[in-house]
Amino acid sequence: MERDNILLITTDQQRFDTIQALGNGSIFTPHLNYLYTQGTAYTRCYADCPICVPSRTTLMTGQHGYDSGVISNATHEQVMRQATAERRTLPALLTDAGYQTKAVGKMHFDPARACYGFESTLLPLDYLRECERRGLRPKVHGAMECEPAPALSTVETKDSITTWTVDRSIDFLDTRDPLRPFFLWTSFTKPHPPFDPCRDFWDLYAGVPMPEPVYGDWSRELERAPQGFLAGSYENTDLHLYGPAQLAAVRRAYYAMITQVDYALGRLFACLRESGLDGNTWVIFTSDHGEMLGDHHMSQKNLFFEGSAHVPCLILPPKGRGLPVNRRVDTLAQLTDVFATVLAIAGAPAPPQAQGVDLRADYPERTFYGNSLDVNFCVMRDGFKLVYSACGDHTLLFDMDNDPMERRDLAALPAYAERRQELFAELLAHTARTRPQALENGYFRTRPAPRRPGDVQTRWLGFHWQDSSVDTFH
Repeated sequence: MERDNILLITTDQQRFDTIQALGNGSIFTPHLNYLYTQGTAYTRCYADCPICVPSRTTLMTGQHGYDSGVISNATHEQVMRQATAERRTLPALLTDAGYQTKAVGKMHFDPARACYGFESTLLPLDYLRECERRGLRPKVHGAMECEPAPALSTVETKDSITTWTVDRSIDFLDTRDPLRPFFLWTSFTKPHPPFDPCRDFWDLYAGVPMPEPVYGDWSRELERAPQGFLAGSYENTDLHLYGPAQLAAVRRAYYAMITQVDYALGRLFACLRESGLDGNTWVIFTSDHGEMLGDHHMSQKNLFFEGSAHVPCLILPPKGRGLPVNRRVDTLAQLTDVFATVLAIAGAPAPPQAQGVDLRADYPERTFYGNSLDVNFCVMRDGFKLVYSACGDHTLLFDMDNDPMERRDLAALPAYAERRQELFAELLAHTARTRPQALENGYFRTRPAPRRPGDVQTRWLGFHWQDSSVDTFH
């Protein structure tokens, strides 16, 4: 029996509420809409460590960050080397199962040129090499890799890294081995900062009203908000200083980059159809983590608030079979499930270290745990979410069924004291099992929060230019 092909598409730093067909009336996403209307949307998909390297390690190994130990961008080399040696990374398992495996775009591997089971990779570093040969300068606006201030790309759409990623993916589809099924991971660098869409996509949003950031009873006043949750934003950005018009411009640039990716996907999907591959190729779309985008005065990721940890997840089956169309699944999903689903499609067994379920089948509701940097933690169960920051020893509790954007903190209300105590004890017990080094004397290892907005010792705005040792060009 001929096996199906698998196309995994990921974006970088795309939050869950950025798809038009799923309710965002301010964004243009015709091809993500297509994935949903012809497939399935998993509306509660979360990253258990919403940072670039940990999420990519989860996609590669099927392990939660708190289990593998990869809970920061510092390094995952030891974990990935071992997983590759044991032939249990996703591409290694698929290569061994007879698939032709290819990665195009951002992998964020350490070291950058490691393949970790892929037969071949093309990285943003290769895009830069091509730019140098052609005399193109794609990022001379000066905005760096963490800064949300809007900028405009200094190359045309046809020469952008988003277009390059689809061009090289199409090249693979055109030149692949026709006697083997393929696994292609098309990995976009956007909408990760710098927020620098090409001008035509920026212009597309002229006059389109932007949604305002979300604030809660616990975050409306910046100075009174629990500063430990804001520490990461202060370290990487100045977004807490932005006024309403500036925040709208940031969101416009962010949406424009997502639309630029979406329109590029139209060419990739057209290639699948014209090559006759739409009848035997599964398409899975997700992101490594989200972007706070000004919600609660916060920016970037690392956190377990909705903007940061909640990501889009869409599955398009081969044309005419596989899954019902226009289907929403509201049962909690996680990035570990992408690993399990891809292997199930390929008919390859998952290694014992992997967690996750096949998203195509009915699966039960699960408890979600999160750990980011041994600083930010989360547990979600029975409709409630508890988030904790060891920076400042802050705890917040939300009723997600009735307050899906986390506007009302219940942690200090007597009516919810038992719920808070129960979930906090569960989070402590889970951390003791998985990351005991994050605890001290049976409690989280805490550190002081900033004393006032912006009060941090170290600032990192993402100063990357053309460093060939790291795969961090966006």
